[in-house]
Amino acid sequence: MQSLPVRRMLGLVLLFAACSVYAQNYPPAPQKGNWDLSVWVAGETGEELTNSFAESQILTAGVFFGRAITGEHGRGWRRGSFEYAFDVVPVFETYGNQHVHGFGFDPVILRWNSALHTAHVSPYIELAGGGLITNLNLPPENTSSFNFTPKGGGGIYLRTRQRQAFDIGVRWSHISNANLGVQNPEFDGVQVSIAYHWFK
Repeated sequence: MQSLPVRRMLGLVLLFAACSVYAQNYPPAPQKGNWDLSVWVAGETGEELTNSFAESQILTAGVFFGRAITGEHGRGWRRGSFEYAFDVVPVFETYGNQHVHGFGFDPVILRWNSALHTAHVSPYIELAGGGLITNLNLPPENTSSFNFTPKGGGGIYLRTRQRQAFDIGVRWSHISNANLGVQNPEFDGVQVSIAYHWFK
């Protein structure tokens, strides 16, 4: 049976996916030199101490700050542009083995915005890395309350206005303490996120 946070996240995904996108012939976002500000919420499920991806769930929310640092490069399906970003994660809650809350940050987010797009949709891929501070050791037992949080995945922008867009993303998520604790078990999971962007 799905936990309440996962059901809420799936409901949000379906709600935003069902929203009509009334963009006209807008270019993919962001363009070189543009600032990219977004607010986002994400839910993930994964394993901590067993091999079951239903073992533990995480709910997070935060603010994303990005800037397109290149114009488009490459040819064909490889053509696209780089964006550098970071985010702050004031909401971090775990469910499953234990209920933990904390604060996270990703100082390095490297996003490749593909030049392949329609008037309504443009895809991206990204790699990110950061840290997490929690009120209890995570995963439980003799581990650490500080962990590293590499992630990788991709998503799509759904254009809504000239300088605004929804973003639906899916990522592989990893949490571990790099041997800062006596034990170093890890969380590995799949994250689904919803964001809303403003481009300046």
